[in-house]
Amino acid sequence: MTGTSQAPLLLRAARGEAVERPPVWMMRQAGRYMKVYRDLRDRYPSFRERSENPDLAIEISLQPFRAFQPDGVILFSDILTPLPGIGIPFDIIESRGPVIEPAIRTAEQVDKLHPINPEESMPFIRTILQTLRQEVGDRAAVLGFVGAPWTLAAYAVEGKSSKDYTVIKSMAFSEPAILHTFLGKLADAIATYACYQIESGAQVVQMFDSWAGQLSPQDYDTFALPYQQRVVQQVKAKHPETPLILYISGSAGVLERMGQSGVDIVSVDWTVDMADARRRLGPQIGVQGNVDPCVLFGAKPFIRDRILNTVRQAGGNRHILNLGHGILPGTPEENAAYFFEIGKQSHQLLATSAR
Repeated sequence: MTGTSQAPLLLRAARGEAVERPPVWMMRQAGRYMKVYRDLRDRYPSFRERSENPDLAIEISLQPFRAFQPDGVILFSDILTPLPGIGIPFDIIESRGPVIEPAIRTAEQVDKLHPINPEESMPFIRTILQTLRQEVGDRAAVLGFVGAPWTLAAYAVEGKSSKDYTVIKSMAFSEPAILHTFLGKLADAIATYACYQIESGAQVVQMFDSWAGQLSPQDYDTFALPYQQRVVQQVKAKHPETPLILYISGSAGVLERMGQSGVDIVSVDWTVDMADARRRLGPQIGVQGNVDPCVLFGAKPFIRDRILNTVRQAGGNRHILNLGHGILPGTPEENAAYFFEIGKQSHQLLATSAR
């Protein structure tokens, strides 16, 4: 075991320790903007194969690490990966995204779901995470990730991606008992899965409640927050030292509520001013983000200014530099490289400009 002083920069920052610069990684940093990923995808067109075959998932996870040396290497996977382990099969179709058939619509379907055993249903996750830890050593933190209960429920009830969430909101507003039972089962499964990732080598775990930003604040308090808390409480009971991050897209209206989830760090999207986010969340909670992914389509001086502005606004402690959402397909790889380059120099650059 390495001592705390030797722990990866991102892990130290996430724990709230003083660090020499903000660590930097990108959501969706392994993916379609990289030619080496697209070439591999052409050879292995099934997303499930790419994410569940350990050799492929390890290679994909390491592609951005080799190219850019980010401070975090995240498991290449999908938030739906644990669903078959509780009895919900799914597929991911390249042009359509996730498909769940039959969708979960009845109390009978919810009753048939069973507790998860990750070692049985997802043994590849342990292989991937153990290998990533061996490959990157202390040069970067290895991140795991899970979907939050509301978002996984939304996929399962809608049966696919959605723009208006009418099916799950209809269930929430007309048959809430069914949904609450389902959310509880999902929360327990996600907590078990997150603990499995930590026990397999993940040093930080990010929970994505991608669709919770579509809820009104009062519905967030009913259908999202209590189940985020249920996950966090179970994980912290077993692994109190492992930092947890929560990300929601379109989260400006529920930002303070995200801080009530019990996570260590709130990942902020680009619709929130980072200095405002800091004030709204308070000093006890770290922040991650929040450069607009489209900034990486800009000229380099513009990219540089935006990164430095974000780091300045975040205030220099307990901040992980990231995008406010995943890096977009078509982003020039040289601009992704520049993001990491400037991020790693940000404290020096800000100190120089302040003189």
